[in-house]
Amino acid sequence: MSDALEKAEAAVKEASTDTAAVQLAFAAMELAKLAQQQTSPQEACQHQHKQGRGTGEWLAIGCAACVGSVGIAIGFIAFAIGGISVAILALVLRSMWRDIQKHR
Repeated sequence: MSDALEKAEAAVKEASTDTAAVQLAFAAMELAKLAQQQTSPQEACQHQHKQGRGTGEWLAIGCAACVGSVGIAIGFIAFAIGGISVAILALVLRSMWRDIQKHR
C-alpha cells in the first residue's frame, strides 16, 4: 500500500499546476490512506487464529461419546447384576440360617 501512497504523492507534485489533476491526485491519496488504515489492524495482528473443528474431528468426538456411553451403560448393568447377586445370596443365607435354627 505504501507504493500507492508514493505514487499518489508523486502525482500531486507533478500536477501542481492543473487544478483538476490536483483534485484527482488528492482523492487518490486519500483513498490510498483509507485502504492502508483498513488493512493495518489485520497486518498488526501477529497471533495465530484457531480454526474451527473439521468434519472428521466432529465424527471422532461423536464416536468417542457413543463408545463412552455404551461403556458406562455396561458398567451400570454389571453393577446391577452384582447387586442382584448379593441380594439373592443374602436371601439364600437367611433361608439356610432359619433352617439351621429350626433343627436345633
